[in-house]
Amino acid sequence: MVGNPTSLPVQSIAMTARLADIATQAGVSEATVSRVLNGKPGVAAATRESVLAALDVLGYERPVRLRRRSAGLVGLITPELENPIFPALAQVIGQALTRQGYTPVLATQTPGGSTEDELTEMLVDRGVSGIIFVSGLHADTSADMQRYEQLRAQGVPFVLVNGFSPKVRAPFISPDDRAAMRLAVTHLVSLGHTRIGLAVGPKRFVPVLRKIEGFHATMREQLNLTADEVEELIQHSLYTLEGGQAAASALMERGCTAVVCASDMMALGAIRAARRLSREVPRDTSVVGYDDSPLIAFTDPPLTTIRQPVTAMGQAAVRTLLEEIGGTPAPHSEFVFMPELVVRGSTAAGPGPSTAATAPAALPESHARP
Repeated sequence: MVGNPTSLPVQSIAMTARLADIATQAGVSEATVSRVLNGKPGVAAATRESVLAALDVLGYERPVRLRRRSAGLVGLITPELENPIFPALAQVIGQALTRQGYTPVLATQTPGGSTEDELTEMLVDRGVSGIIFVSGLHADTSADMQRYEQLRAQGVPFVLVNGFSPKVRAPFISPDDRAAMRLAVTHLVSLGHTRIGLAVGPKRFVPVLRKIEGFHATMREQLNLTADEVEELIQHSLYTLEGGQAAASALMERGCTAVVCASDMMALGAIRAARRLSREVPRDTSVVGYDDSPLIAFTDPPLTTIRQPVTAMGQAAVRTLLEEIGGTPAPHSEFVFMPELVVRGSTAAGPGPSTAATAPAALPESHARP
C-alpha cells in the first residue's frame, strides 16, 4: 500500500487550518492561540481577548469554558427587512452586541403586524437592557415623540438611528443626507446633466426633508435654478421598487436626463421605468441610488450610489447604547456620519457640456464593496 507516513489525519489538518486563521486574525502565533483555547496560563489578558474576538469574528464557537455569560438582551427594532439596508444594519449591530456579550433580539414591523409601540412593550416586558430603533417613528415629524419620553421614564436606555427630533432626549446616529445629495448632484452636473430629478419618500420624514434641503442647495448653486424650478424636479413616492418606477417615470416625462433616488430599491425601479420608456441606462438616462445595499454592484447596469456608512453607524449605535447602559451616557445630540459616492455603470455623460474637472472625489468601482 502506497502512502505518505508523515501525512496528518483530516481532523488534524482542519484544526491546523483553523488555528492559522485565528492566529492571523488576532495577530498572534498559533501557539498562543492553542494556549488560549486550552485554558493554559502565561497569556496576557489583552492577548487572550484578541484571540477570543478573532473566534467571534470568524464565526467559530468558543470552547464552553471560555464562553462569556450573557450580559443581557438588547432589542433592535427595524421597520421592515425587504430593503437590504436594514438587514445589513441589523447584522453589524448584532455582531457588535454579541462581541460585547449581549444577546440581540431583532423585532421587525410588518404591514398589518405589530406596531413599533407594541414591539417596544414586548421588549421591555422581556427585560431588555436597552433598545436600538432604526428608522422608527422618531424619523416621522407627524408622530408623537412622547412615547420615547415614557420609555426613558421606565429606565430603559435607547439610541435612535436615521432620523432626528429635538423633542427627544437621546443619542441619534444619522448619515449626512444633505451631503449625500451634494455628492450625487455634483457628480451628475460634472457629467453634463442640467435636468436632474429627485425621487424621494413621503415629505413628513426627517431624512426626506434633509435630502430635499441638500438637493435644493446644490441645484441652485451648481445650475443657478430658482427654488420653484428645483421644486418641479422633486417627486415623492414610496421607498419601493414600484415607488421608484412611478417617481422616475414622472420625472423623465418632465425632461429629466438623470434621476437621484432616495434608496437603491427606488433606483432599481427608476431603471425599470427608463427601459419601459425605451431609454437605455446610462446612455439616455443616468440613475443614482442611495445606500449601497449588498449585491447592488451586480445589478444591470451596476448601480452608481451613495454608500451609507453602515458599519461605522452600527458600531457607533452599539457603543453609544452600552455607554447609556453603563451609566456614562453620551451627549443627547446627533452623531452624523459622512456618506461616500460610489461610481459604477448607471451614470454617464449627459447632453450638456461636461465639467468633469469639478467632479468630487469618488470611490472607484475597484474599491467598492461587492
